Amino acid sequence: MRMFDIIKKKRDGEELSTEEIKYFIDGVTNGSIPDYQTSALCMAIYFRGMNIRETCDLTFAVRDSGERLDFSAIDGIRVDKHSTGGVGDKTSLVVAPIVASFGVKVAKMSGRGLSHTGGTIDKLEAIDGFNTTLSDEEFIKQVNDIGFAIVGQSRQFAPADKKLYALRDVTATVDSMPLIAASIMGKKLAADDDCIVLDVKTGSGSFMKSIEKSKALAQLMVDIGKNAGKKMVALITNMDRPLGYAIGNSLEVIEAIETLNGQGPEDFTEVCLTLTAYMLSLAGKGSVKECREMAKRAIFDGSALAKFKEMVAAQGGNTALIDDTAKFSKAKYTHSVKSVMRGYICKVDTEAYGLASLALGAGRNTMEDKIDYSAGIILKRKTGDFINVGDEIATLYANDESKFAVAEKLLLSATQIHEKKPQDEPLVYCTVE
Repeated sequence: MRMFDIIKKKRDGEELSTEEIKYFIDGVTNGSIPDYQTSALCMAIYFRGMNIRETCDLTFAVRDSGERLDFSAIDGIRVDKHSTGGVGDKTSLVVAPIVASFGVKVAKMSGRGLSHTGGTIDKLEAIDGFNTTLSDEEFIKQVNDIGFAIVGQSRQFAPADKKLYALRDVTATVDSMPLIAASIMGKKLAADDDCIVLDVKTGSGSFMKSIEKSKALAQLMVDIGKNAGKKMVALITNMDRPLGYAIGNSLEVIEAIETLNGQGPEDFTEVCLTLTAYMLSLAGKGSVKECREMAKRAIFDGSALAKFKEMVAAQGGNTALIDDTAKFSKAKYTHSVKSVMRGYICKVDTEAYGLASLALGAGRNTMEDKIDYSAGIILKRKTGDFINVGDEIATLYANDESKFAVAEKLLLSATQIHEKKPQDEPLVYCTVE
């Protein structure tokens, strides 16, 4: 088998066999296929596409290129939620303890943030002492004892994807539906879950900017998951505005705790309840409607917050911060961003809001960058709100005052204000099953 022939075959619009796709991914993983041939096939896939069988084969080959987890020692149904990334998206911190409070297991491995999107692991590490690295034995025991655990991806999951993405990023082939789906689902299927709920973001703060493309990606990933024997559903959710009011690690953890206390922002609470309802329903706990009511009860009777606190304690975190969020470390400086116009906030560039938080020190441009956990933004006005000249749009938090100017400029230029009030947009556009 020659890589030349595989490239030519896909270039000419033909279907690749399972064996050819496996040969390609094996060669990417062990380094026997040079970068220029890997890039050439990615470009051929970009232009010619892949059918569902090819895409599944590609995904499974990526999944099998590294380690896979065995969760068979975990008692009960295992359900996970995966988000394609957004700004202010701290949903895992809320949905996981709610789901676990009903006896459904959540064995979650999460990532770190990069550029304008935040990472669940970074948020959890804003809690003093919280340990995001557990041994397999510790991880499984905690999931069995408490119902859930959230740790970093320390394993060598899908190494082929890491190599492929690095080349796609510099050869303009990132935006290919089969390659995106194989990247996301290859890593997700390396974990041993029974049910998966996908939160596919759409809009200015997401990877997929249009609803149509988001739906297509969601359908493809759902089909791949079902081909792998998983129970699957995807939600298309709105990222044309940040989720909640907090952007930045400790600020988002505080907002998540407030939400578990029943005092969270309406939009964030709504998305969390919807995701939780589908997770519980896939796990066999009832209809989506029934599970939504269950999720509400878990918030208002305190059982979800108690479960979150239990997880924090088990992973070495300081639970005093959960009881009193005022004890979180505070940024040394704050800065008020005020409107220079009068009218309704009709639209925001959510990605730019994320970049403003990044400029304050709350994120990283490379995985080696150090994060300032106390830095970030608290929004005071959001899309649809009326604002006068001089009214506060947001409060910025940083430990270096020189960072405020760039962040303020980004925030103001990303906020469109007009006389006419914008139409309300749904938080959840649709489900894909």
